[in-house]
Amino acid sequence: MFFEYLPLMKSATLMTLGLAVSSLIVGLILSMIFVVLETSKFTCIRKPVSVAIALLRGLPEIIVVFLIYFGATELVEKLTGEYVEFSAFACGVTALSLIFAAYASQSLRGAIQAIPLGQWESAAALGLSRGHTFLRVIMPQVWRHALPGLSNQWLVLLKDTALISLIGVSDLMRQAELINTNTHQPFTWYGFAALVYLVITLISQVFIRKLELRFTRFERGVR
Repeated sequence: MFFEYLPLMKSATLMTLGLAVSSLIVGLILSMIFVVLETSKFTCIRKPVSVAIALLRGLPEIIVVFLIYFGATELVEKLTGEYVEFSAFACGVTALSLIFAAYASQSLRGAIQAIPLGQWESAAALGLSRGHTFLRVIMPQVWRHALPGLSNQWLVLLKDTALISLIGVSDLMRQAELINTNTHQPFTWYGFAALVYLVITLISQVFIRKLELRFTRFERGVR
């Protein structure tokens, strides 16, 4: 009976990885946008973004997931008068991306502030535009400083995917729950899900370590 359910757990594992990777990509893009907006010289832009980030960091993750999934449908219905049901996967990715971006933006902002102002001034003296300086001079250093914080956020994001099972996505946690309902073997299937999460986490840590070595190779004198 155990091997009978393994294909379902395999599909659920792929769904969990899809959720996590999609949320990571979208979250990184959003985090960079948040940093740009939060450091804007215009108060009317900076303040609302700071408040939004504070709310995302202050609310329980499951509340954010429910607000996105159920709230989006209700909001569209009130605005357009039409009932639109959004994909649970898309809503899950949106919620996880926003949560990840709220925390990651702070790591990126701290990393940017760690770059000496003299580098901006030197680049300007060489005739480089501010945008070119940011992309080619500052950002490569930012990733090195921000990587430890972003790595931790990735591991948190990976575990937060379990929350998306509550809105109907057939991820690893959801599938373990469904199989347990049929087999009445909670220890076996929740334990199996825990093992899969652990394996993914350990593999992630290996890749993170390789990235850290790559980004710090110049500091260590490695070509």
